Amino acid sequence: MGKLVSTIFVTLDGVYQAPGGPEEDTRDGFEHGGWSFPYGDDDFGAFINEVFGGVGAFLLGRRTYDIFASFWPKVTDPADPVAGKLNALPKYVPSSTLIDPGWAGTTVLGGDLAKEVTALKENTDGELQVHGSGALVQSLLALDLVDTLHLLSFPVVLGTGRRFFADGAVPTAFRRTGGRVTGAGVSIQTYAFDGRPRYGSYALPEEDGANG
Repeated sequence: MGKLVSTIFVTLDGVYQAPGGPEEDTRDGFEHGGWSFPYGDDDFGAFINEVFGGVGAFLLGRRTYDIFASFWPKVTDPADPVAGKLNALPKYVPSSTLIDPGWAGTTVLGGDLAKEVTALKENTDGELQVHGSGALVQSLLALDLVDTLHLLSFPVVLGTGRRFFADGAVPTAFRRTGGRVTGAGVSIQTYAFDGRPRYGSYALPEEDGANG
């Protein structure tokens, strides 16, 4: 059974919207698209190549799929560590509006998300990877379907934009399994799903009996 692995870029204030370019996602008047670009150094590239080295199939949200489909099919070098995998491996897109995808190897999922993604995990050799697709990952987290989360925090604050861990998120605990910081200051942390949060208190226990 494969694992579902999410790789998501966020700012220090939790924004995931439009990391790759000004026109990626302008919803709600967002004007800060492309905020991750200045931090794309060799360390960052090496990590991305490592991630793509373990992929068996892709699960993409509709918006991310459209962005990827407009670019990666044009990168035709099969040795490219990212394009080679994206163009050759199966791609799955949960959508009620995507009817006739033009990117080879694409399957549209239109049924129950939990059942379909669980089946994909069971039948995928290697990782079922989600890149970007913040809204989709939020839904998958709520269904306890994410096994591993690569959370890349970029040293920038935007003040506006769609936030990854939004109000109403299902309380979830994670266990850190690895991490590094790139030369440009991107904190790359890897977490495994660890069930529900556990709670306690730093308050000192009351002493038995009266003092004096």
